[in-house]
Amino acid sequence: MKVVIAGGGTAGHVTPGLALASRLIEDHDADVLFVGARTGFEAHMVPDAGVAFRGIEAAPLYRELSWRAARAPWVAWRSVSTCRPLVRDADVVVGVGGYVSVPTGLAARRERVPLVLHEQNAVPSLANRLLARGAAAVASTFADAAGRFPSRARFVHTGGPVREAVRSVPARRAELAAQARAAFGLAEGVVTVLVMGGSQGALRLDRALAGALPRLADEPIQVVALTGADHVDVVAAPASIGPAPVTYVAPFLDRIELAYAVADFAVARAGAGSIAELAVCGVPAVLVPYPHATANHQEANARELVRAGAADLVLDRDLSSERLVGCILEVMHDWDRRERMGAAMSAWARPDADERLAALAIEAARAPRAPGDDGRGGPQ
Repeated sequence: MKVVIAGGGTAGHVTPGLALASRLIEDHDADVLFVGARTGFEAHMVPDAGVAFRGIEAAPLYRELSWRAARAPWVAWRSVSTCRPLVRDADVVVGVGGYVSVPTGLAARRERVPLVLHEQNAVPSLANRLLARGAAAVASTFADAAGRFPSRARFVHTGGPVREAVRSVPARRAELAAQARAAFGLAEGVVTVLVMGGSQGALRLDRALAGALPRLADEPIQVVALTGADHVDVVAAPASIGPAPVTYVAPFLDRIELAYAVADFAVARAGAGSIAELAVCGVPAVLVPYPHATANHQEANARELVRAGAADLVLDRDLSSERLVGCILEVMHDWDRRERMGAAMSAWARPDADERLAALAIEAARAPRAPGDDGRGGPQ
């Protein structure tokens, strides 16, 4: 079976696609090609994972009146021609989000190849809403996305696929936490908070943490801070020169599972990938949605977790060092509440999301086609 996976632009789109690719290759002996933007995260993440990659020209779909917004459809239309030969022999195309999925999805329609979409966020992207009407199925990380797609679209709540290393955390927590303490210089038996802003970091969150560290100096707590490449010094300086808890600061972690295993709770942006991974690991969270995310989708993501009892919500406009200290202390000192939130996280999670999405793709590939539609082209 040949499967084309399309998407990218951010690590949050690429990671679920790689988790799906791994499942299809390992369990179904599929021939997988990942199509992404030449200049996106996927251009190095996908080959590094050992998955075949083809880079294409792509541009975001901007919700504004501007030259770049007017240019995007032309770039997408030109890329459709590039993508048609890539999908022509595929049994199914799976779009995992991001603007690069648009030309690939449109090429699948032109070539009459079944299309399955996966939406990471509670508020669907413009790309997925455009493609949903012609899709065999639309899957999503968040149940709340169901009512935001066209009524005729077949919606399946699969959850968000995460990497095997992250899925293994609940079964290997003690082992991985010991490795984390050794690698990060942390103590055993001390409450550990993970603070992270997503693949590109979050300057506002890092600044709030920098101001919070001196106020937490006397508390029995230690911090793992993942700042993004551009903001390391924002947190590293106050952590090293003044009174502060033990703090491990890094731009990112190749082995993020270590941080999840050692964390008692997290303070994080509300990107879909981060939430899916925290949930699979059963890590309760204080979520601070990025306020400029398209259609405010991070706040919608966070509110689904709040309703599930798995997270607290602090709006970005209300974030300060003082507010962050209060949130950390509240969760830190209430062990019973942390346990309830962690259990709610695990209940919300779908650790088999990669299997569910793979099953949807295989079902679409094997479904009977309309007369004259062999999935390999036909009258245009």
